[in-house]
Amino acid sequence: MEQICEVIIDIAHANVDRLYSYLIPDGMTVEQGSHVLVPFGSANRQREGFVIRVFSLEEYAQRNSSEAGLSPAALKPLLRVIEPYPILTQEQIDLAYWMQKSYYCLLVDALRLMIPSQLRGSRIKEKVERTLRLAHPDEIESQLHSLLDKSGKPRAPKQYEVLETLQKTGLEMSVSDVLAYVPDAQSAISALIKRGYVAEGGHVTFRRPNIGSVSADKQVILNEAQEMAVEAIVRAMELKSGTLLLHGVTGSGKTEVYMRAIERCLASGRQAIMLVPEISLTPQTVGLFQERFSDGIAVLHSRLSAGERFDEWRRIRLGKARVAVGARSAVFAPMQNVGLIIVDEEHEGSYQSETTPRYGALEVAAYRAKQFGCPILLGSATPSLLSYYRALSGRYTLLELPERVQNRPLPQVEIIDMRQEFQAGNNGIFSGKLVQYLDECLENGQQAMLFINRRGYSTFVSCRNCGHVVFCDDCDISMTYHKGENRLRCHFCGSVKPLPTRCPACGKPFIKYFGVGTEQVEEALHQLFPKAVTLRMDTDTIRTKDAMQQMLGAFARGEAQFLVGTQMIAKGHDFPNVTLVGVVAADSTLMIPDYRSTERTFQLLTQVAGRAGRDETPGRVVIQTYSPAHPAIRFAKGHDYKSFYFYELEQRKKAIFPPFSLFIRILFSSDDESQLYSVVSAYADELKSALDENLGKEGERDILLYSASPAPIKRKQRAYRYQILIKLLRTARLSNAIQTIYAFAADHRNELFAMVEVNPQDML
Repeated sequence: MEQICEVIIDIAHANVDRLYSYLIPDGMTVEQGSHVLVPFGSANRQREGFVIRVFSLEEYAQRNSSEAGLSPAALKPLLRVIEPYPILTQEQIDLAYWMQKSYYCLLVDALRLMIPSQLRGSRIKEKVERTLRLAHPDEIESQLHSLLDKSGKPRAPKQYEVLETLQKTGLEMSVSDVLAYVPDAQSAISALIKRGYVAEGGHVTFRRPNIGSVSADKQVILNEAQEMAVEAIVRAMELKSGTLLLHGVTGSGKTEVYMRAIERCLASGRQAIMLVPEISLTPQTVGLFQERFSDGIAVLHSRLSAGERFDEWRRIRLGKARVAVGARSAVFAPMQNVGLIIVDEEHEGSYQSETTPRYGALEVAAYRAKQFGCPILLGSATPSLLSYYRALSGRYTLLELPERVQNRPLPQVEIIDMRQEFQAGNNGIFSGKLVQYLDECLENGQQAMLFINRRGYSTFVSCRNCGHVVFCDDCDISMTYHKGENRLRCHFCGSVKPLPTRCPACGKPFIKYFGVGTEQVEEALHQLFPKAVTLRMDTDTIRTKDAMQQMLGAFARGEAQFLVGTQMIAKGHDFPNVTLVGVVAADSTLMIPDYRSTERTFQLLTQVAGRAGRDETPGRVVIQTYSPAHPAIRFAKGHDYKSFYFYELEQRKKAIFPPFSLFIRILFSSDDESQLYSVVSAYADELKSALDENLGKEGERDILLYSASPAPIKRKQRAYRYQILIKLLRTARLSNAIQTIYAFAADHRNELFAMVEVNPQDML
């Protein structure tokens, strides 16, 4: 029976972002979600596409009876199906349509998120492993004899060994296994194949990420709070709906709750997705899941090779993996029977995409949960203000783990006022107390972690004569000095320049480094404790694929005493021998011009403090700061999330900040600042008129702020940046206002338009 399909062409352009009809040739099997090659345009260029719908001729005729020029005879035929199975599920196609509407993106951009990028253009293939077997097993003795000389010694020792190995095992062996038995035998294998003694074959295999499993020393017994949490999650799975917020202090056993809930989910015959922030996707966390769920788990994150990412996706798509664990993109895992979605560290900003489509993984996860009829579980020791607000208002179900496992105490936190240290004559990086505790740590054979949220050696370079600061040539931001490279680097665009010996402005040789980064902390530790081994973890030291895993493994084995790092070390790690955590500069995140800086500082301090004392030995935390009275630091000292929440919520209420309002930022970018100013000014005036018209007079009061101006970082990667910043009161008209802004953006796209962000992750 002849069929017709509707295809979205894999071209990211608004003019072609619609469905095109194609005739399915006789004998070609095409399904919804198939990846196909089609003739496109007047020149019939071969283009890839995704099949969205399949119709019989009768169905197609009924749908298009009123339209001219769409007769089946006029349709072009598909050229071929690229993959032997549909690469998109029905749920993913529905999700893409929802994202197109929710984020005003192209449908094809949403669909591209659902598959490995290397699948497009056939840039990745299935891995076929070469195998060897005896071509004539019944003739093996005569074949071995033919390889001996008159004295009975092998004339070709490697050939003899290979043949003997295959005889002894009696199996078809991979070439790599044969070479493990007989090293450097490649030419011998070729000779045996040529002789006809050995036959070559192959089979499709899966490239698996190198995950070091974590062995469980003993069966974990849940405490009462954990048991109650698991049972509440199971009830939600039975009801097939609901959002639950698991608020557990650091070290309270949230991961074990996740795994028990997933076990119950799998036992019911369904699948599970667990999201973790990229920064917390450690070998330790994934290793625990590998140990518990064996080959049933697939891992999806950015540090996989192209082949590993493709094969992990393929294992999920073919039903060989029932649990998907990964960073933000794992929310699109091609599963079809999900019974539970978990979002660990739900407060993390990395769940928000910074590229088009600018989706929020939590929002997508919530939509997928509705698709599958399953609950979504959010977990954190420091939930976002919005999530906790929703939990206390009854929109979410609140589950709490108020104590650490086995009643272990939370670490003692000590605040060091660095102003007093300076007045006492200490102008070094470390306070006297922190040096003392580091020394004690070494004497006791224990480990310490030092956190500073800046990489590099010094945060900026300045002239002591005239005050000139060396800025990036392409961005409005100071460059960071990297001592290991002996050059300056921009942390926005990545550009580098040599360190000046004289001031570029006044020509004087008074160049000075200011601020502290991870490199300088590492150097100071070497100077104070030359016999101790220090590891540094930041984006400069983990550029290679397995660098993070190797470094964390070395620290876990006790091969280093100190671990220095940025946010990468702050969350998701469990090192039993770490008894001391030092926060070198707690003020760095407080000074960021963002209404969430207090919340983020509290979250970061609480999370990093939670790395200490996770085993039987009590932990200690030292927070160095120039603002010891700041509420974020005071509440972090007491591990007091609830008090912080009520304090910060009151501050937000007074200023009418989220969750009582909502920010929308429309960003524009151009190399020509005067043109950019004109375009943004006109756009802002027209958008304001559209909002006033759609919201009416009452809605005018909902707009608390409407500003068109340069972005705080005005120039980035050689382009000027202007923005329209809108602050809207949360009322019944909010949804209409957002739709108006998105619809206006869709109708007024221009080459300077960059993006629309709802509650942007940063205001820079």
